[in-house]
Amino acid sequence: MKEKIKVKGQLRAYMQWPLYLSAMLIIMNAIIGAVSVTAGIIMAVFTLLYIGIALWIYTYRKKRLLNGLVEFSAEYSWMQKQLLTDLELPYGIADESGRVLWGNTALAEVLGEEKPFKNTRKYLSSIFPEITKEVLDLEEGSVVLHCTCGDRKYQVQLKAVYMKDSIEDIADAIGTEDAGQVLIAVYLFDETEILTYKQMVNDQKMVAGLIYLDNYEEALESVEEVRRSLLTALIDRKITKYITAMNGIVKKLEKDKYFIAIKQCYIQELKDNRFSILEDVKTVNIGNEMAVTLSIGLGMNGESYSQSYDYARIAIDMALGRGGDQAVVKDGERIQYFGGKAQQVEKTTRVKARVKAHALRELMETKDRLLIMGHRLTDVDSFGAAVGIYRIATAMNKKANIIINEVTSSVKPMMDRFTGNSDYPDDIFMTGARAADLVDNNTILVVVDVNRPSITDAPELLKLVKTIVVLDHHRQSSEIIDNAVLSYVEPYASSACEMVAEVLQYIADGIRIKSAEADAMYAGIVIDTNNFTNQTGVRTFEAAAFLRRNGADVVRVRKLFRDDLDDYKAKAEAVREAEIFEGCFAISTCPSEGIESPTVVGAQAANELLDIAGMKASIVMTFYNNTIYLSARSIDEVNVQVMMEKLGGGGHRTIAGAQLKDMSLEDARNRVKEVIRDMLEKGDIS
Repeated sequence: MKEKIKVKGQLRAYMQWPLYLSAMLIIMNAIIGAVSVTAGIIMAVFTLLYIGIALWIYTYRKKRLLNGLVEFSAEYSWMQKQLLTDLELPYGIADESGRVLWGNTALAEVLGEEKPFKNTRKYLSSIFPEITKEVLDLEEGSVVLHCTCGDRKYQVQLKAVYMKDSIEDIADAIGTEDAGQVLIAVYLFDETEILTYKQMVNDQKMVAGLIYLDNYEEALESVEEVRRSLLTALIDRKITKYITAMNGIVKKLEKDKYFIAIKQCYIQELKDNRFSILEDVKTVNIGNEMAVTLSIGLGMNGESYSQSYDYARIAIDMALGRGGDQAVVKDGERIQYFGGKAQQVEKTTRVKARVKAHALRELMETKDRLLIMGHRLTDVDSFGAAVGIYRIATAMNKKANIIINEVTSSVKPMMDRFTGNSDYPDDIFMTGARAADLVDNNTILVVVDVNRPSITDAPELLKLVKTIVVLDHHRQSSEIIDNAVLSYVEPYASSACEMVAEVLQYIADGIRIKSAEADAMYAGIVIDTNNFTNQTGVRTFEAAAFLRRNGADVVRVRKLFRDDLDDYKAKAEAVREAEIFEGCFAISTCPSEGIESPTVVGAQAANELLDIAGMKASIVMTFYNNTIYLSARSIDEVNVQVMMEKLGGGGHRTIAGAQLKDMSLEDARNRVKEVIRDMLEKGDIS
C-alpha cells in the first residue's frame, strides 16, 4: 500500500490559513448579525461562499499544488547537482580508506578521470602522497594539507561527513554499497599562482650583510709596505666582484669592514656554493705570509630594513665570536653557519684583555656579593678559572662563592686543597640551590668556561641575577647568555684559565695569588691544551709563566692528575675498541661501569686516539646517567665544533662535545657517522 504524501512544516501551516480565516469570518458574521439581522443574513451568504471556496482549495487543489512543488523540487535538485558538478572548485567524496567515490568535473580534470566520475578505483594517497592513513583518521573536524600534483600546488581540505538516516540513498547516489557511516569531503584549492607571487615578493626582499676582514692588520704586516695598497685593492676587487655578480651593492665602511645588500633570491645560491668567497679571498697572495680570511654576517626576513640590518650585526658578532673565517645567516630566529675551517690566528695584543679587565672591575666595585659558576660537571679549566675570579673578588674585599653542584674525580684532588684550609672560608663552595637564596640586587654572577645557558651548572641563576659577566674561550653558538652586561669570549684562547690569568694582571695592582690557586689555574691550561700541544699560542705560555712566577708547581700538578688504575684500564679499553671510519676518524666507546668520572676518562681517551697516525679527529662516546656524552677532538684539519653542533652540542674548534638522550650507543654511533658523511659531502672536511 502506497503511503500518502504528508505536508509538513511551514507549507502545511500556509495551506491551513484559509481555514483559520473562515473561522474568523464566522465570528465576524455572528457579531454583525447581532447588530443587524438583515446585514447578518447578507454577510452569511458571502461567508458561506468563502468557506466553500476555501474547502475546495484545501481539499481538491492540494494535490495539484503538491505536484507543482514536487516538479519544482526535482528541477531544483537537478540544478543543484548540475551546479555542484560544474563547480570550478575541485570537490569530491572519499571513503575512510581514501578511495574516491565521486568527484565533480574539476576534480576529474585533476585526477585525469572522465567528466564527471563516480566509484573510481583511485586513492587520494596515489595522487597526493601527503595524505596518509593517519591523516585520513579524522574522527571529527577537518585537516588542511599543502600538496603538489603535476606542476600545480593545492591546498587540500579534508572534512569528515557523518551519514545517519540516509545511508542507502547516498550509497545509491555514489554507486557503492559499503559507504559506511563516515565519508570524507575533499576540497582542492589551487594556490599555485598565489604561492608564485609570494615567492616573487619574497625573492625581492633586501638582505643586509656585513663583511669583516678577520686579520687585516696581521696580513698587512706580513707584506712589504709598498705592496700593502695592492693587497687591499685585490681584496676589495674580490669582494666587489662577488657581490655585484648578484646585482648587489657594496659599501666600504672602514678599511676592513664592508656593508652589502643583495636580493633574497640569491641567498640559496650562496648557500649552495658554501660562500665560495671565504676560500676565494685566501688565494690573494702578493708575498703576504698570512692568508686573508673573512667573516660574513647576513640578516634576512626582518620586519623592516632596520631589523634586517640588526640581524646582520648579530650574525657578524656570531661569526667573529666563533673564530671568524665563516658566514652566519640569521633568518628571523633561525641561524645557519657556513665555513669555519681555518685555524683562527691568535692576536698578540692584550688591549682587549685590559679593557675587559677594567670593565669587570667597575662592575664588581658596585656589588657586594660575587657568585662564580662554570658548566655542568665542572672540569679542571672551569674550576681553575673560577678560583682565579675568586682571588680577584677577595682582593677587592668582596664576598665570593664558587658554585659546584657535582664534584667530579678530576676536580676533587684540586678541590681538597681548598676545603678545610684555614686560608679559605667553609662556604667557598656551594650548590646552585643555596646560592639562589643569597641572590639580591647587590649580586654579580660571573660565568666561566661556558657561554651556553642550558649547560651551566645552575641555569636558574641566570634568571635571578641581573648583573652577569661571561668569560669563555669556546666558540659561540645560536644559544647564548643574552642578558650578560659584559661578555668576554675569545675562541683563540687556549683555555678559560689563560683568559683569567691575563685579567688578573690588569684588573688591579699587587694581587697576590696563593700557590693552590696558581696550581688550579696552571692545571686548567695544561689539561685544556693537552700538555701545551693543543691550541697553544704565545699568550698561553705567557699566562703559564705568570702562574709559575706566582707559585704554580709543575710536579705538584702532575701528581694531582695521575690516573686511577680503573680509569686507566677504561681509557685503554676505549683505545683498543676504536673503529676507524672513512680511514681517518676514530670512533669508540668508553666503559663507564665502576668509573667515578667516566666523561673525563672518555675525553682523555679521545686525546689518546689522536696520537694514531692518519687520524683527523676522534669521537668517544660514554654512557653516564642515562645520557650519552660525546667527546670530540682534532688537531687542525677538522672543526669538531661544527660536527658537535650538528648533534646539539658545541665547544672549540679542536675540542668539542655533545650530549644525546633517549638513544642507544649503537644509534649514537650511526648518528655520528651520518654527520661525518654529510660534512664530507658538503666539503666541510677536506
